[in-house]
Amino acid sequence: MPEKIDIHGVMIDNVTMEEALDKVLSMLEGQTPQKIFTPNSEIIMQATRDPELRDILNSAELIVPDGAGVILASRIMKNELKEKVSGIDLVRQIFANTKKRPASFFILGGKPGVAEKASVNIVYDYPKAKIKGYRNGYFDESEVPEIIKQINESRAEILLVGLGAPKQEKWIHRYANELNCKILMGIGGSIDVFAGTAKLAPEFMRRAGLEWLYRLIKEPKRAKRMLDLPRFILLTLKKTMADRKN
Repeated sequence: MPEKIDIHGVMIDNVTMEEALDKVLSMLEGQTPQKIFTPNSEIIMQATRDPELRDILNSAELIVPDGAGVILASRIMKNELKEKVSGIDLVRQIFANTKKRPASFFILGGKPGVAEKASVNIVYDYPKAKIKGYRNGYFDESEVPEIIKQINESRAEILLVGLGAPKQEKWIHRYANELNCKILMGIGGSIDVFAGTAKLAPEFMRRAGLEWLYRLIKEPKRAKRMLDLPRFILLTLKKTMADRKN
């Protein structure tokens, strides 16, 4: 089992991308649904205000550090995580690995038509990735039983849920015991990236930990939400100073 690093109450698995992929492949050999969450600084800050979300995140079999802010916090606290393991990069690794071990997927999330576009592009890029079904993320509670039935009848091994955080994590946790997939993974806006309706930050910005700036430029309405990023670092510094005094 990988070491866990406590980042403000969220127990992050201290894994490299390769180690995370190995864990995913071992999950595919299991029989019961296992959860993968990919919290970044914003989600961890949400979890500090929402104990239910914190407990849900910590219930996952794999929690990877998605974002430079999480890695920076681990360094400040002198308990350094090995590397950033972003959700979309992990999903890409899972798709790429289907060359060696074919796997099947169901995609849930995005606006109408987006999951379908994503499915077409994924199959084009990764022919061994079998997309067994897809459904947009616009539904109400009364439709959930039919959605669960659709997912289970597809016999997909991996369910990729892009409903946005924390909705997707809470949805996965709530319905995990009703789903027959081997892996349930929250992937945020990755469906839009695979569909081509959204773009990732340029690679040099991703390497420099400036994805937040790219998103802010693209979506200025995120400004209020992104205040959680400086709050996250301030909380980290405050906690580190308090720990040193003790």
